[in-house]
Amino acid sequence: MTTPAPLTYRRAGLTLAADHWTAPPATPSRGTAILLHGVGQTRHSWHHTAARLAEHGWTALTLDARGHGDSDWAHPHDYTVDHLVDDLVHITGTLNDTPVLIGASMGGITALLAHAHHTIARALVLVDIAPQINPAGAARILDFMTRHRDGFATLNEAAAAIAAYNPHRTRPATTHGLRKNLRQHHDGRWRWHWDPQLLQFISNTAALTDLTTRMNTAAQQITIPTLLIRGELSDIVNHDSVDRLLHHIPTAHTTTVTNTAHMVAGDDNDIFTNHLIDFLNHLLPLPRAESRKRSGPGT
Repeated sequence: MTTPAPLTYRRAGLTLAADHWTAPPATPSRGTAILLHGVGQTRHSWHHTAARLAEHGWTALTLDARGHGDSDWAHPHDYTVDHLVDDLVHITGTLNDTPVLIGASMGGITALLAHAHHTIARALVLVDIAPQINPAGAARILDFMTRHRDGFATLNEAAAAIAAYNPHRTRPATTHGLRKNLRQHHDGRWRWHWDPQLLQFISNTAALTDLTTRMNTAAQQITIPTLLIRGELSDIVNHDSVDRLLHHIPTAHTTTVTNTAHMVAGDDNDIFTNHLIDFLNHLLPLPRAESRKRSGPGT
């Protein structure tokens, strides 16, 4: 497995953390893929997928959104989707080629809006997110995030809470992986690797209603190849969501990963990544001038 190089980007006074995965030297370049995680997650959720993309010739950038992971926390009022879009547009502006955008949940919303308004991608992959989402599923995510706002006494306690939230997923044998998503604070408790101020935005009902309208409008402007990868057990994207997406984006098609829920890539990473690579393999090759370039370090 290839090893990523750490990168940082500076924008609006914040340092944004990323990992930069490159293909082996003898592998022809397929281009750049930017992977955007969901709310409350970190770039490490893409670790295995990014490594496989690199093996197939892709330069992969996995990003920590502002307020997540190793990226800086922002001013409490600077967590709107427009701030996330501006961060993404800035990062794509540092590249030598036009990337594929791969976004899960919040990351997919960011990618959709960013391309609709700024035309920054050659293809779009939405991971269990669509312009029309199931409000009950969104409420369940919010409930989980707010219920454990004060963290956990131990990593085992955190693992138990996650297992209860994802009863369909086999519980890992160890808690080692949780150290990528939790920080141990001075009081000994383990808290999520994200800024609690995020909650005021994802819990704003009026803002979410407006976001749904914006996403539907944005989807109608998408003309690039688009793939929706949906979890079979998802309580966020249902069949009506899929139908509306296909209506809005004529260049879109969908695939479903069985026995997975909203966090598709985490539930069955191998099958998810197989679907992703199959889609990417059918993209038109990069123009010759772009295919000779590799994405450089962050700025």
